[in-house]
Amino acid sequence: MVEDCKCKSCGCGKMQPEQMWAMIEDQTLPFYEEVIDQQTIIRHFKPGYPEHLFKWHFDREDRVVEVLEDSDWKFQYDNEMPIPLMAGVDIKIPAGIYHRIIPGKTKLALKINKLI
Repeated sequence: MVEDCKCKSCGCGKMQPEQMWAMIEDQTLPFYEEVIDQQTIIRHFKPGYPEHLFKWHFDREDRVVEVLEDSDWKFQYDNEMPIPLMAGVDIKIPAGIYHRIIPGKTKLALKINKLI
């Protein structure tokens, strides 16, 4: 184990319960977004945000996500392997399906179309 580790996954026990709850309750969004219209937004992600901000979640409406530039980031549906996020990739996300983004070391831009 790494001496300075403060994670909850390696079993080192160095993270206090209060620290873990603070991470779980942290609602900081790891992106900024441009609103194009009611159905379309562009989200810009920068590297360096803490990993705990990239939480498993689901959306209330169907969405199609278009990757606008090459990156080393990944997308993952619950119980599936991660998908690389490269320019031109479109991902369909049905309402109510858990998913997450796995951060990389480059920038990421996504165009999100809500299917209302």
